[in-house]
Amino acid sequence: MTADDLRYFLSVARHGRLARAAEELGVDHTTVGRRLTTLERELGQRLFDRKPSGWVLTEPGQLLVEPAEKVAAAVVSAHELLGGRGAELQGNVRVLTPDSFGAFLLAPALSQLRQRHPALTIEMVTATVHLSQSVRTFDVAVTLEQPTSPRVQGRFLSAYKLGLYATEDYLGSRPPITTVDDLSGHGHTMISYVEQLLDVVPLRRIHDALPSPAQIQSTNIFAQWQAAAAGVGIAALPKFIAEPDARLRPVLPELEFEGGYWLVLPREHVRLARVHAVIGAIDEMITDRQRDLLGLA
Repeated sequence: MTADDLRYFLSVARHGRLARAAEELGVDHTTVGRRLTTLERELGQRLFDRKPSGWVLTEPGQLLVEPAEKVAAAVVSAHELLGGRGAELQGNVRVLTPDSFGAFLLAPALSQLRQRHPALTIEMVTATVHLSQSVRTFDVAVTLEQPTSPRVQGRFLSAYKLGLYATEDYLGSRPPITTVDDLSGHGHTMISYVEQLLDVVPLRRIHDALPSPAQIQSTNIFAQWQAAAAGVGIAALPKFIAEPDARLRPVLPELEFEGGYWLVLPREHVRLARVHAVIGAIDEMITDRQRDLLGLA
């Protein structure tokens, strides 16, 4: 078994399909399949089950993930160390974030990072999901929940505030709202996450505090925001999204919700310079946008 074998193994474990792994590795998909078959033969273990939905890790395959990630990280770290302190940072850094954080906070802050490290490629993947406990598909993650896996290092990043928002036209054409109970009347439309898919605990708490079920449901904060801004109904939105939007007005301003962002880093990536460059940019952005995050701007 070689470090190169483990690189092929990890790519298929992350993507679940030979074609996507081949694209990442820069080879033909038949080469990926051949390398994995050879690796399985040498180990005497089947590492993947070949299913119509993709290549799924077997139990031996899951056991191989952690040592494979450590070897891959060590190889990258060695390249960076040999490059010297003054060397230009290169390579890809995949950042997993909730869609609200990635689009409204991180993306606008990437300009300075690009100026400092023009050879660095940032892959921003936005999704509001639990982190995988078996195969990590990120170099840095921002989550809404405190990480619990011993395989990652995490720290609290920042609190943020949410409130209820709707347009002035919507509020003027509907029954008045003075308490939360008024939201459950037939005259109002609530906008929220898809109830059956809502498994992120902090978002579930907000959902449970409001009338249920919401008549308009989406997994994407952009859809919720735009529906509220178009006068469709009332949505619970982060204040850094809603407050700058002149179309929206607070509903029950005294009712606030607080969420939190956590920074998560795989333990084997702790010493990677390119990862720390991205973390530095995130920390700077959090400092600059603190008042926006807390709805104080």
